[in-house]
Amino acid sequence: MNERIVNKRAYFEYEILDKYNAGIMLTGTEVKSVRLGNVNMGDAYCTFSQNKLIVKNLHISVWKQGSYNNHTPLRDKVLLLTKTEIKKLLNKVKDKGITIIPLEIFFSETGFVKMTIGLAKGKKTYDKREAIKEREVKRNINRNSDE
Repeated sequence: MNERIVNKRAYFEYEILDKYNAGIMLTGTEVKSVRLGNVNMGDAYCTFSQNKLIVKNLHISVWKQGSYNNHTPLRDKVLLLTKTEIKKLLNKVKDKGITIIPLEIFFSETGFVKMTIGLAKGKKTYDKREAIKEREVKRNINRNSDE
């Protein structure tokens, strides 16, 4: 139940500038699918619509036992933040090259589904190469220390 679903691609594609925890409005079958870990955040991003922060392209798979009560997998989901946080994010997104992306989905101690979103800036190709080099160096060090 305390398992986190992490968007690994986001950490590779973007430089994370700031993080926020937000509630997410889901239906019952969506919560059950999230609990099973049937979420794909690869192409997900956040956008503003009528002063609400909305997650688009977040794929939550259909729950098998849902019958006619099931949800649409790519339905837009509203994020729950305070007004001050929304204003702060809205001002920062106006800068060129800054976007908001989902980083993690997890359950809080009270049982609610939460999402960690990140204020991010896209990495250049050479930055991605540096990340790959660092990862391989760490892997080699771990391999050599195990022997």
